[in-house]
Parts: sequence; structure tokens; C-alpha cells
Amino acid sequence: MLSWSLTFFILAIIAGILGFSGIAGAAANIAQILFFIFLLLLIVSAVSRALRGKRP
Repeated sequence: MLSWSLTFFILAIIAGILGFSGIAGAAANIAQILFFIFLLLLIVSAVSRALRGKRP
């Protein structure tokens, strides 16, 4: 999922350089949403692993 947010981020940068402001804004918004979803899943995964504890 992180690769998708990086892909949309790079797309937003390229579109911004080329002057496509509408496409750049949309790609940046998608990248931001995907990044926060990835971050939320990372936190949930870390908390669930910590609560589960180490098994012998």
C-alpha cells in the first residue's frame, strides 16, 4: 500500500511540474489518503502484536 501512495505522490509531482494542477491536486489527495491508511494499519498491527506478546 505504501508503494501506491509513493506512486501517486510521484504522479502529483510530475503533473505539478508539467502544469496540470487539477491532476496534481487529485493525485496528491489520493497519496495523502493512502499514506494515512497505511499509517493507521501500521499502528493497529504494532498494537495487536504488542498485546499478543511473544510466544515460546
